[in-house]
Amino acid sequence: MEKLRNFLQSWPGRITMGLVLVPMAFLGVQGIGGGGAMSSNELVRAGDSSIGMNEFQSELNNYRSQLLQRVDASMINEAALVDEVVETLVSRALLQNQAHLLGMTVSDEEISRLIAQDESFHQDGQFSNDIFAMFLQQNNLTKDELFARFRTQLNIRQLTAGILGTAVYPNTQVSRLLDLQLEAREVWVHRLKWQDYAQAVTVSAAEIEAYYNANKEALVRPESVDLAYIELSADDVKVTAPTEADIEAQYHTYLQQNGLSDGRELSQILLSGADAQSKANDIKARLDAGESFEALAKAHSDDPSGESGGHIGQYNPAVFGNDAAEVSSALSGLKVGEVSRPVKTSFGYQIFKVTKAGSVTIDSVRDELVRMATQNQRQAAYNDLIAKINTMATDGVGIADIAAETGLNAKSIASYPKQNNATALSQPTVIAAAFDDFTIQDQAVSANITLGDKTVWVQPTNHQEPKSLTLAEATEIIKAKLTKQKASELALADANKLANEAKANQGRTLMTPSTNYGITTRQNPNLSAQERSSLFLYKSGAHDIWAVQTDDGASVIVGGPVSTQATAQISAAERLQAAAMIRDNIGQDQLSDYVQYLKDTTSVKVNRDAIR
Repeated sequence: MEKLRNFLQSWPGRITMGLVLVPMAFLGVQGIGGGGAMSSNELVRAGDSSIGMNEFQSELNNYRSQLLQRVDASMINEAALVDEVVETLVSRALLQNQAHLLGMTVSDEEISRLIAQDESFHQDGQFSNDIFAMFLQQNNLTKDELFARFRTQLNIRQLTAGILGTAVYPNTQVSRLLDLQLEAREVWVHRLKWQDYAQAVTVSAAEIEAYYNANKEALVRPESVDLAYIELSADDVKVTAPTEADIEAQYHTYLQQNGLSDGRELSQILLSGADAQSKANDIKARLDAGESFEALAKAHSDDPSGESGGHIGQYNPAVFGNDAAEVSSALSGLKVGEVSRPVKTSFGYQIFKVTKAGSVTIDSVRDELVRMATQNQRQAAYNDLIAKINTMATDGVGIADIAAETGLNAKSIASYPKQNNATALSQPTVIAAAFDDFTIQDQAVSANITLGDKTVWVQPTNHQEPKSLTLAEATEIIKAKLTKQKASELALADANKLANEAKANQGRTLMTPSTNYGITTRQNPNLSAQERSSLFLYKSGAHDIWAVQTDDGASVIVGGPVSTQATAQISAAERLQAAAMIRDNIGQDQLSDYVQYLKDTTSVKVNRDAIR
């Protein structure tokens, strides 16, 4: 629905490009197929409209990519994600089929006009047939195919826009809603927890049995397994202290990552041509014998810098491209006045002399380099250990033996549930791995599962199907529910008593600094849902005092005088925006109702086998 709304609001900007290049969850364009049995490549058929597996996979990838921008991969429930995408495609097919049945169509002339208006096909302010032809070629489309897709999209838009446009909400009601959102008051909240009353509660066997008989169908032990698992984080991997070579390698990486030069200044002698190597070796021998670097540079260097004795200024690894590592290696450890060995680069053979010491030396950043080298070693060892454990799991080694082999701790969770999982491993990806049919059947160890900064492997055993609980099995569950219910009632009774007593002194006994929540609106996240919903039920003009039951027990609330920012202070643009949002939401509800009506009155088939 959100994608549909965004699409409609942005119409008609770049609609043609968006048609082909930007997948849309609700309004993507599909071909209209006929009836008959579904093919293996069909996912959804609604009436005569069909959506294929390619569209499903594309949509699934889009949904997943959007989720990964906001949450960790371990939090994505793949089964739920697939269900959501399928429902979206069903709704799309229904609307597509209905537009076809209602005879909604757009002429070729109208489509041509809209395409001609699209600036992405313009050159020098005019529509360009060459750009349009290139677009069709790049997207493997003919003009007729593009027109057919465009026509279908416009037909669906026409249908949905007609539904969304019927929403009516009077301006007086808009103002009323705005007034409610702008109310505020100072509040003090005194909370009574149900746990503090639990000891005063008794639950009889008769009450437990009565509750069991009234709620027997809901008292079900969820599907479960006994779960053995191991966890691995990079901190679990022990590494040796980095060597000087490791630190030196990180030094060059450090300079590159921070866009730095080490500050050393160099001179060079460049030899090029077919005999460059032999000339470089000869000159290096003469330098070792004590001849002047500057004189040899002037006499033999093939670089213009030779005229000034070979001076090339501050060392910059980026100048040497792919040869930077080799040059850095040759310069490593050289002090001022010392000369490198000949280095083969893309320029020829080069001999360098350090003429000035640098400011960013290895020693000046040694602590950071040691940290980087250690982190790299640990990450490499961590990746190697993950690969080793995966190999052991593939070979049928169990969690206990893997733990013994790797020195990790084997852990377990008895009766690990598939639904309402509140264990230490409640992430959807872990649940999916624990209840994978193959893993359960073979009692195998899963592949590695990444959970933020750690990796987990699980091995399920003792799989239990969902089962209705007997009275004996449900007794403790029911007792806990009834205890909380009765304790909450006692807490509410005390809350009402405190509220009545406080009214005698206008709530001053409850208005303490620790209970003050300041000026509060309906959006205050520090209040429970029940507390927020009661905030403005009492408006005497002075201090109001009342009690309310909550999920945690009960609360006594003191509310100061209510203040409201007049809607007149809201700009006309803000009022129009608020009204549009309200009407849009109502239109979305109507569209949802319409799609549900289509589901109830149209033959819909979903190829679940193709998904599996």
